[in-house]
Amino acid sequence: MAMGVSPAELTDDDLLRELGHLYETRMDALRHAADQAYGEHTQRTAQLEAEYLRRRPAREIDPQRLREGARLR
Repeated sequence: MAMGVSPAELTDDDLLRELGHLYETRMDALRHAADQAYGEHTQRTAQLEAEYLRRRPAREIDPQRLREGARLR
């Protein structure tokens, strides 16, 4: 069964909004959703994140998020 609009069909703004909403509801889904609902939440998050990465293969990487940057902290 399909869940929502295909990530490829979303505008950039819609994709970011959908990801933001999923991140806001993640803890609640983890703690309180039925196994099936949690699985669907996980699957949808993965689909949207994959689409984001597909659109931005050269996204800006924060040097502090790299192993070497973390060692400097």
